[in-house]
Amino acid sequence: MSGRGSEPSVATVLVVDDDGHIREVVRFSLEQAGYRVLEAADGRAAITLFREHPVDVVVLDIIMPEQDGLEVCRRLRERSQVPILFLSSRDDELDRILGLEIGADDYVTKPFSPRELLARVKALLRRAAPPPPEDGAEAPLRRGALTLDAQRCQCFWGEAPVVLTVTEFGLLRSLMGTVGRVYSRPELVDRAWGYGHHITERTIDSHIRRIRKKFDAVGADPIETVYGFGYRLRD
Repeated sequence: MSGRGSEPSVATVLVVDDDGHIREVVRFSLEQAGYRVLEAADGRAAITLFREHPVDVVVLDIIMPEQDGLEVCRRLRERSQVPILFLSSRDDELDRILGLEIGADDYVTKPFSPRELLARVKALLRRAAPPPPEDGAEAPLRRGALTLDAQRCQCFWGEAPVVLTVTEFGLLRSLMGTVGRVYSRPELVDRAWGYGHHITERTIDSHIRRIRKKFDAVGADPIETVYGFGYRLRD
């Protein structure tokens, strides 16, 4: 979180949309839930605010002037793994999938329920928050050359770090649940996002492709597709 010191931190959400009414609705919902909100009406302003302020989640429209949401997402991913939630029109499915491919964590389609958007933001913050340090803290998960350290939200293949987004880390951690088990896409949704989220199978596939691309860069391919059912980690 962006807070400092021993006081409870207040999460900061950067809301980026060229529609002032949408920003107002999102701001009201988030502030009522206790979050700090920053606003930007275009992509360039969003990048500037992100550089100048600590941000915990970005709520990002796709179609905007100056720089669109896809370009903003690319630029943020060059410097940060901050959770990114896309706002997308219903007829922009291709853009939504492309957004997931370049590193977004989730999306909400317009028109959207402020309650649903708030739930998605809370879920992203919950997944991004490291577990509190304590005696007997969760040990890193290991499978062959693959290591996941949930305390530090870090992933390694052998000695090579693999930088994952919050959602990618959650999916890979879910696949490590039981050796040899095949997880269906709906099961992965429940394990990585929580019950009640309407995540499409295509969304899962997009995240898995991105995870594979990152492991390909270190010469690895730990995920096996079981056609017609889902995914599992290779033995």
